[in-house]
Amino acid sequence: MLPKDFVGTYLPYAREAQAATGIHAAAILAQAALESGWGQRAVGNMFFGIKDTQKGKTGHGQLLVTTEYFKTPDQKHLFPEVLSVTWNERRKRWKYVVKDWFRKYDSPAGSFKDHAQFFLENQRYAKAMTVANDPILFLQEVAKAGYATAPDYAKILTQLVKMIQRHTPIEFESFEMPEASEAFEMPSEEDLWDYLRQEEPQD
Repeated sequence: MLPKDFVGTYLPYAREAQAATGIHAAAILAQAALESGWGQRAVGNMFFGIKDTQKGKTGHGQLLVTTEYFKTPDQKHLFPEVLSVTWNERRKRWKYVVKDWFRKYDSPAGSFKDHAQFFLENQRYAKAMTVANDPILFLQEVAKAGYATAPDYAKILTQLVKMIQRHTPIEFESFEMPEASEAFEMPSEEDLWDYLRQEEPQD
């Protein structure tokens, strides 16, 4: 799905979430685009990579393959199954390919609603919510609070906000982007797998 088609399809859900939370719709769409591969890898209608803390006991979870990064190689106990742990020289982190529990939904709308509720209920994102109307500052604070373990999470989301705003109404396009984002390049196809979840390991 092209960015234009993705925005056209999911902007109504993002606007509903913005009305409920104050989080800028461009930030919501940026997270959804990255975590779902522009909607093509939204396994179980999951657009935001939210973990299922009930570990599937309620029937609203799914066990998926994902990638995490840590500074030490001794975090295997955090996951129900570890497929590999290798040192990533470029990121200067240990790369974990694991299976973990994520939430699943009956529809994309359910995922967007749960994402909104997630930020309202979790105090770890309280600082991010104070700048919810600024998509860049919000996503930077979300990254600092540990939403994802990939070290370049905030930088990639900043660039995605820029891409999304090219395909949204004027009130989104007029938002001024920081000049630093101009020099940032989107990650390679291989790197994008760090942000996607799948039912089986990538070949």
